[in-house]
Amino acid sequence: MKTIIFIGNGNMALSIAQGLKNSYKIEVVGRNINKLQAFEDALSIKIEKYLLDGFDMTNKSIILCVKPANVEEISQKLRGKAKIIYSVLAGTSIEKIKTNLATNAVVRAMPNLAASVSKSMTTLTGDAAFKEEAIELLNAIGTTRWLANEKEIDIATALAGSGPAYLALMAEALADGAVKQGLKRDDAMAIMRGLFGGFGELIQTIHPALLKDGVMSPGGTTAAGYDALEEGNVRHSCINAVQKAYEKAKEL
Repeated sequence: MKTIIFIGNGNMALSIAQGLKNSYKIEVVGRNINKLQAFEDALSIKIEKYLLDGFDMTNKSIILCVKPANVEEISQKLRGKAKIIYSVLAGTSIEKIKTNLATNAVVRAMPNLAASVSKSMTTLTGDAAFKEEAIELLNAIGTTRWLANEKEIDIATALAGSGPAYLALMAEALADGAVKQGLKRDDAMAIMRGLFGGFGELIQTIHPALLKDGVMSPGGTTAAGYDALEEGNVRHSCINAVQKAYEKAKEL
């Protein structure tokens, strides 16, 4: 079984590790032994745990999961030259990683929180020599898409990386709408989850416009609700959300 080492033990690291734990030996590097123990407990498997200070990366495969602002700080604490660093840091360029951390290669990866249930949509770019290895690694947590350059992965970050938050907002709002009209909260939540589960399957093979047209009959309930969404500029808000998130990714 191959070994993968996480530097950082936050929510994203845990989500990815949940998806990889059956296929890879997991090791984790962090600042606090109690938090590392909590990470192990959450995974429900035995892992190797190391403190950050003086950790030797020599010839190791690393998944970098720290906050983007902490790259310079952790570079002062690590030793050795990694075989490959897979960075999941939003908006953090390959050049910045190579400037601060010793490594033979860098691949930027942008998974999302669905990694914990092996349903992440993960985008990748970087050293082409590690393309196949990167795809194999991240396919363990869902599906992958190799992109041509870093501009494209920053855009993809705004779409797939941040997307679960946008969809969560819409899911909550739709359930709230049903409650407002008199549906019990438990029933509204169950129906909303069923809606998103089924839609997730349909959207894999059917264009969104065709799905919409298939549901919207002339003068019907869907047309009335859809008109309300257009009146509320939901389409423009979604487009603008991706733009704003992309702009923020470039600033990081």
